[in-house]
Amino acid sequence: MRIKDFKLERFFAEHEFSVKYVLGASDCEGIMQRDLFSMADKDSLALWNNLKLGYTESQGHPVLREEISELYQGIEAKDVMVLAPQEGIFVVINSLLDKKDHVIVTFPAYQSLYEVAETIGCEVTKWMPDPFNNWELDVDFLRRNIKSNTKLLVINFPHNPTGYLPTKEKFLEIIEIAKEHVLYVFSDEMYRFLEYEKTDRLPSACEIYDKSVVLFGMSKTFSLPGLRIGWLITKEKELFKKFSSFKDYTTICSSAPSEILSIMALRTKNRIIDINLKIIKNNLNLFESFVSKNNELLSFIKPRAGSIAFPSLNKKVDSSNFCLNLIKEKSVMLLPSEVYDYKGNNFRIGFGRTNFSEAINKLEEFINEKQF
Repeated sequence: MRIKDFKLERFFAEHEFSVKYVLGASDCEGIMQRDLFSMADKDSLALWNNLKLGYTESQGHPVLREEISELYQGIEAKDVMVLAPQEGIFVVINSLLDKKDHVIVTFPAYQSLYEVAETIGCEVTKWMPDPFNNWELDVDFLRRNIKSNTKLLVINFPHNPTGYLPTKEKFLEIIEIAKEHVLYVFSDEMYRFLEYEKTDRLPSACEIYDKSVVLFGMSKTFSLPGLRIGWLITKEKELFKKFSSFKDYTTICSSAPSEILSIMALRTKNRIIDINLKIIKNNLNLFESFVSKNNELLSFIKPRAGSIAFPSLNKKVDSSNFCLNLIKEKSVMLLPSEVYDYKGNNFRIGFGRTNFSEAINKLEEFINEKQF
């Protein structure tokens, strides 16, 4: 397979570890290992102390799969496959789709959610939100664009990069449309549990539709991207077998230490989530004030969930040049919209880091010096 460069990841590879402030990060503040140990229960610490550094079960550690299943209603450990989050996307798309299948995907999107399908030879329709209406999705667009060869609907809520979260009513309507047309649904739920109001939380797609596949992991909500642990969930046994067979050609199994550390984190998940939501909400308030002060240059739609948003610049300022000059002059990294193949004049900003206020001060210096 010859696949295009992953623009977002290439941008991160070039700049993430050379700048002082990663203001475009999508994850929450990483947890120190010592702090995770201090929160861990005795059983988790026993698993760590007796850990054998050999191969692990291909499907994932049984205890970890059990902990993951408890995040959902009606899901059992046997429905869970542990793998790296990016690997999960690659496994699902390659296992589900054939050349000339049609896919509809919410867009802008994490590139692999559509690029892998396009590389296979699938037809991809991008379901765009309305930037003039709070990033809302038009459900009628979905209905109109389903074809006889449509096989898969790819959704991502809370949405990367806009932070959009549909109402429960709209989400259920989307799932009903998929049911009517017997479509598979691949639901990227990497920012789940970061809803600012718990009442806004959507059901997981795997809880309400058997032909769905759900992706989640430790990277965003649980502040542990360095573990490279994620998971797929599906109730379809034959599909699960396909995933297992494909995974034999990718990682085979997960990192033994990462699995135990993930167990520790999931057993104290509420504490981790509460910490992250407090950081996000505080930073979001700071950014709202910042945008209000700089409203001739900036505008943004406030998200209802997640750790990111997708503000826009006025038409006189190019977002790519803005972001590159900000890196060069202030060592602050934002993500320009071009890394999402999105034509709007936007950038991604992240609210999950503890040095957010310092980074915003640097951004303000930059804007004042440039006199935008």
